[in-house]
Amino acid sequence: MEMTRVLSCLCICLCCIGVDALKESQPNIVFIVADDLGWNDVGFHNPDMLTPNIDKLASGGVILNQSYVEPLCTPSRHAFMTGIYPYKSGMQHMVIYPEQPYCSPLNLTFLPQKLKKLGYDTHIIGKWHLGMCKWECTPTYRGFDTFYGYYQAQEDYYNKTVLGGLDFRDGKEVVRDDKTYSPITYAKRADLLISQHNKSHPMFLYLPFQSVHEPIQVPKKYEDLYPNIKTDGRRKFSGMVSALDEAIGNVTDSLKRNGMFDNTFIIFTADNGGWPTYYGNNYPLRGGKTTVYEGGTRASAFIYGAGLIKSGYTYNGLIHAVDWNPTLVAVAGGQPDEDIDGINLWEEIRSGSTSKRTEFVYHIDEILTPFEGHEAIRVGDYKLIQGYPGPYPGWYKPDEVTGHHGLEGMDYRHEDYPWVYRNANSSIEIGAELFNLKDDPFEHHDLAREQPELVQKMEGILQEYKKHLVPAMHPPEDKKGNPKNFGGVWTPGWC
Repeated sequence: MEMTRVLSCLCICLCCIGVDALKESQPNIVFIVADDLGWNDVGFHNPDMLTPNIDKLASGGVILNQSYVEPLCTPSRHAFMTGIYPYKSGMQHMVIYPEQPYCSPLNLTFLPQKLKKLGYDTHIIGKWHLGMCKWECTPTYRGFDTFYGYYQAQEDYYNKTVLGGLDFRDGKEVVRDDKTYSPITYAKRADLLISQHNKSHPMFLYLPFQSVHEPIQVPKKYEDLYPNIKTDGRRKFSGMVSALDEAIGNVTDSLKRNGMFDNTFIIFTADNGGWPTYYGNNYPLRGGKTTVYEGGTRASAFIYGAGLIKSGYTYNGLIHAVDWNPTLVAVAGGQPDEDIDGINLWEEIRSGSTSKRTEFVYHIDEILTPFEGHEAIRVGDYKLIQGYPGPYPGWYKPDEVTGHHGLEGMDYRHEDYPWVYRNANSSIEIGAELFNLKDDPFEHHDLAREQPELVQKMEGILQEYKKHLVPAMHPPEDKKGNPKNFGGVWTPGWC
């Protein structure tokens, strides 16, 4: 009996030592998402853009040259949080509109829930956009200790309203008196959390900034940084990018002041490509936000900081949005789930070795709409687009982005566009496109007619993926969710 008691105590002590050792080795994780930021909208791709803080991190870390996301924000954010392709969860069609009664499925485990089990304090500052019709859908019910931000797709950068309702909260409490430009507000909140952080625990800070999604708003001092840009909208948009850069610099400065920077791993990524209608730019990539061309899905992205074995270079391995969930669990010292679509790429991206990912799904959506690309996959160097690729088919230089590439002013709420519900297997037939992205990264040369056998082979692979499709959740909007029913505030609790 005495020996059993001794062994039990020894096991407990070893477990405690193991937990303490894990905590000491765990880095803080800062996950920054830039909304609607184009490939050509950062200094490390375009020297005309003034982003010194972003560029310093990118050049001192690892620029991710083939990091892919979904063509729209809700699907990408779902992929980040779950590690599961949106089409397998019913999250593939368009985005969640303000009065739609659904959210990312509640039976799925989100990234912060996994990190909390590993001892992390978890915080989100900024945009949610994964559903809010019931409280259980919102951030503090899905693994985050704190939430400071907004639920919907967009809002005014100053008064925090959208479609007649206020959308700004600190946890569950409504914030009514903040009229500060949102990147500044979010950086200040990040500084507060970092300054108050108990360093006996690692921190996970998810920073999905509002910037640079429309509306095109920015303090004049940032716009004035670009006097040579003649297009008013593009000049303001560029100022928005520089304001975002300053906010990111303020966050990194706070990490340094509080002695946390050297033990922090930073990931920076766009959620989709730049939106040509609202002055985002992806040149020389083809297309933009909402398309399955590279300009809509190949993200400006980099990693920086703790744990990197090799840095100061560009990584060309394939990465998809679903990979960040298992990869960040591995960064945190945990065991990534194996029953998700994401692949743990931590060892590859920290050392520069060959990526384990060799293929992925760009997007699959069984509902046809003139606003969103239909479906595409990548296998090795080849990309197959099946059906409608999306509304931006061209290559747009910054001085050609005038805000008139087809959709300016379009109210994209689905009740005004009944064809959104037209089934993709209707009489509309659009042929396949095939590209060799190694030889033709900008998608100038469609090889579909030259290589019909390869098209057929890749269509077979696409069909295998589609066997796992879950019908899209895209219900009609419910006026019970209108902010008029909640004192002018977008509020959960109506579905």
